[in-house]
Amino acid sequence: MAANNKGIILFDGICNLCNGFVQKVIAADKNDYFRFASLQSEEAKELLKDHLEFKDLKTIIFLENNKIYTRSIAALKISKHLSGIWPLLQTGYIFPAFLRDGIYNIIAKNRYKWFGKKDQCMVPSPQLKSKFL
Repeated sequence: MAANNKGIILFDGICNLCNGFVQKVIAADKNDYFRFASLQSEEAKELLKDHLEFKDLKTIIFLENNKIYTRSIAALKISKHLSGIWPLLQTGYIFPAFLRDGIYNIIAKNRYKWFGKKDQCMVPSPQLKSKFL
């Protein structure tokens, strides 16, 4: 599933919070590990075509080593590969998944109201284009 042994992050391309998260990941991805696609893209639809449980799912999706991670576990798996203070988020594993995902779901449900949304998906700059599928 991962392109060229890269981790793939699928995100809501019109969500301001999600786009901000992607920008932070890009800045902290010192090993060029991640590739990105908006959930609205044809690339994401192709990657998820065999996974009916992910239709209209309002979560970040992380694809790594032929496995799919969503919600808080996706964020924790992503943070492991980042530089700076991000790996400290690994301490989040001490909390049970139902608690982590409960908080995640509240934020996801309110993300447009709290952070706003764009009319169209983010278009990467020429310097970042190679990071997007």
